Amino acid sequence: MLDGQIDVAPVAQAFERLRDRFPESVLDASYAGRELAVRVRREDIIPVLRFLKHEAGFNSLTDVVGIDNLKSLPTGRAGDAPASRGAAGAAPSLPAGRTVEATAALPVSQKGETTAASEPPKRFSILYQLYRFPEACRIRISVDLAEAEPVDSVVPVYRAADWAEREIFDMFGIDFTGHPDLRRIYLPDEFEGFPLRKDFPLEGKTGGV
Repeated sequence: MLDGQIDVAPVAQAFERLRDRFPESVLDASYAGRELAVRVRREDIIPVLRFLKHEAGFNSLTDVVGIDNLKSLPTGRAGDAPASRGAAGAAPSLPAGRTVEATAALPVSQKGETTAASEPPKRFSILYQLYRFPEACRIRISVDLAEAEPVDSVVPVYRAADWAEREIFDMFGIDFTGHPDLRRIYLPDEFEGFPLRKDFPLEGKTGGV
């Protein structure tokens, strides 16, 4: 049940249809600033996005964002065993002007209290920003990943994800399974480490790239 009121009809309808179609996939959701944010299971990202694009009308993917949750993990927990170089990558943190807003009306959970309470916190999150033309409606879908976990590439659903996923791969070391050309986009192949991870040294590495 909605804990508040979604005041944009197409967004409300899309959420109800999404929850009905994927009742086990939706982990929690929030609504603020006329934008719905929904966290789903990692393994369901492709069918969820395909549904939102082809059946709910969210025909544009405007951004894919990677986030390192290292500082939010329980003390002493840095995630799973380190991913190998080239195993995965992620995109920069939320760009200026596109920060996550404070939660208001929550369809499934309230201010961080997820319905999957038994699920341990994970090192990374991937956010998919969807837009529906011409109604100017927005939905943000997110998945959480442990440090060594891959996530399916969404390029087969939204071709615009291509370079964004490569950027995330390069900067965070997150693997996008099935990406057509997953390789570093900024740094040389021989560079070791992922600069946007929160455990990467702030002073950089001796010797540069």
